[in-house]
Amino acid sequence: MSLAGGALCYGVDGRRLLDEVSVELHPGRVHAVLGPNGAGKSTLLRLLSGEYGAQDGIIHMNGRALKDWSARERAQQRAVLPQGESLRFGFTAEQVVTLGRLPCAQHVPQRETELVLEAMSTAGIAHLAQRIYPTLSGGERARVQFARVLAQIWEPVALGERFLLLDEPTASLDLAHQHSLLTAARGFASGGVSVLAILHDPNLAQLYADDVTLLKQGRVLAQGAAAPTLTPENLSALYGVEVRKWSDTTGASWFAVPRKSPPA
Repeated sequence: MSLAGGALCYGVDGRRLLDEVSVELHPGRVHAVLGPNGAGKSTLLRLLSGEYGAQDGIIHMNGRALKDWSARERAQQRAVLPQGESLRFGFTAEQVVTLGRLPCAQHVPQRETELVLEAMSTAGIAHLAQRIYPTLSGGERARVQFARVLAQIWEPVALGERFLLLDEPTASLDLAHQHSLLTAARGFASGGVSVLAILHDPNLAQLYADDVTLLKQGRVLAQGAAAPTLTPENLSALYGVEVRKWSDTTGASWFAVPRKSPPA
């Protein structure tokens, strides 16, 4: 079973935001989507989640057209972490994470509390449980929201495989927490969940992704397994700047944009 979109097209005001884009997410794998601003990355995620309806093409989730699942059924199979959040109620962090459990089959209260705390621990925010959500930093709120979507699909469901869709999950995080979040997402995938993450850093993609899609101006520039797809040539064409790959004596490698001239 998978979450798959074939030849997806979507436009607004006569402008094509996505043009015949196909992508398929598989259990146990992390799929990263990279591209410059305005490439169509978030639009693709919104189509795959069902927030937007494709104008051409079709999306299937677990062998059935996405549009044929009810909103509750979708929510039990896929969780979506958007770029921003606007929650300003005086909830505790634990109460915010508990919101993720609303579409799920409910257990006894003690077990529900355990599930929420397990998700918070995985997201590294157990120590924030009783903090008031609006008083947290932007990065802390982002990690609380990550725990919320983990809690939403924490357990397997009879409807089919589960999918975790993350829109720029590392944008407001420091270096350590970027790696912590993606390590948690990678671990969640290892448990059989399909993960899609929109990223801007190809170094994070090469460390954590199994598969990648490179989007430019609404079309797929390159797609496939991470290692052969994340090349300096592809990344240079994607971003319109020279990208080089360096390696050190330990075998570690990374992508960087070389400085052309010293700063003024």
